[in-house]
Amino acid sequence: MATATHHGLISPRIEERLRSGELTDGQVEAFGEFLDRVERDLLHHRIITDNAYTRWFRDGRATDAELAHFVRQFSVFSNQFLVAALLRVINAPTLHQARAAKEILMNELGVIYRRTDGQQAAPARGDADEDAKDREGDPDLVSTEGTVDGGLFRFRAAHFEWLLAVGEALGLGFDDMGKRRHGRDYTLHFCDELQRLYGSEDDRIAEGASFAVENWAAAGFWQELEDGLLHIKSTRLPRLKVAFFTWHNRVEAQHAGHTMEELETVFFDPRFDEGKFFQGAREVLDAIAGFWDGLEYDRRSGVTG
Repeated sequence: MATATHHGLISPRIEERLRSGELTDGQVEAFGEFLDRVERDLLHHRIITDNAYTRWFRDGRATDAELAHFVRQFSVFSNQFLVAALLRVINAPTLHQARAAKEILMNELGVIYRRTDGQQAAPARGDADEDAKDREGDPDLVSTEGTVDGGLFRFRAAHFEWLLAVGEALGLGFDDMGKRRHGRDYTLHFCDELQRLYGSEDDRIAEGASFAVENWAAAGFWQELEDGLLHIKSTRLPRLKVAFFTWHNRVEAQHAGHTMEELETVFFDPRFDEGKFFQGAREVLDAIAGFWDGLEYDRRSGVTG
């Protein structure tokens, strides 16, 4: 057991399954070796460890035109992700995994997470604290914990509507954001790869893509975007709404944790295919890198439309 559980990513859940006899030393050792490979080959992908665009963005030096270009491209990715998320639900191999995928999809569409620990979100604090709500999330519209099961749907809780609020201060309206026609080639390639991989009919590939997407999202780029936007808001665009970015920065660690729990289940399934898992993960990380590389190329080239 000392050998099997030495790996830093082996969770107490796995250790308990080992102690109870549900898993053998050999199985847990194999899982530890698999996690070593995940850490080496996936979690150190360059787009996770060194995103040049978001590193530049965090200093808040983007011009209004550069910021509008970023928001427009991000809105295409965010809105088109709904298609990939729906495919993930449709193609899920088990009811449990279908429900896990629905948690993400329905929250994207505007169903607010309902806490199940008996606690309630803090009450709204009135119009005088609109800036605080924007930074921390309006409790009437957001929650970072719980489940969509029994949650309240609100149009204004849809993530795309939060992005519309970001665009408003930049002169962007509903017809300027979110559609494929607004996307650059690199953005559309990213969207198409998400549908092909994250929403794949082969759940072994989809599992790898999902794991990679959630761990990319939890790796810090949201913080760099938030830092840059808050600097811009405080120095020159006080009407800029940033709730979309601050909320995602807070919630993505929860998503990554859920993905790790799911991985702990599927790894020990006889159908698990390590090769397909890494295929889905690597290919989606390359597509993510292409999106950010495209934004960085546009920035250096002065492209803002």
